[in-house]
Amino acid sequence: MTRFHTASLALALAFAASAAWAKIPPPPPPTDAQKAAAEEKKAKDAVAAEKAKADQVAAEEKAVKNFQGNMKKAGKPIPKPTPVAAATPPQIVPPPAGGKAAPTPGGSGAPAAGAAGAASAKGHEKGAMTPSGNTPPKGNDTPTDAKKK
Repeated sequence: MTRFHTASLALALAFAASAAWAKIPPPPPPTDAQKAAAEEKKAKDAVAAEKAKADQVAAEEKAVKNFQGNMKKAGKPIPKPTPVAAATPPQIVPPPAGGKAAPTPGGSGAPAAGAAGAASAKGHEKGAMTPSGNTPPKGNDTPTDAKKK
């Protein structure tokens, strides 16, 4: 009887697994009405995004004016705004001169940095994550300046 239960359980699991891995057929291509509705929705979303952006700018301007007014009332100088620089794209490290690039110790296939101990694009070399002169103490040693007095 237990063999029958085991066999039926295995058969049920195999059937469930095959049903789970079955491929769903692709949806039918959209009709002209569906395409028009999608374009209309895209246009409405663009208008709503522009309105939200304008509302955000207006709220920021109102907050800045409120802050500056409060600073003037308190008799404090108004700080100069700090410019925000745009993010720069990551720089690509050129391979060393002399032919093929050697793989990194991690095996990622990316070219290694030129000098030993220098950080590569990923920064996983020894000491790359810790600035020089700022290495943590070994073991349970506590620096003298960190001990409680």
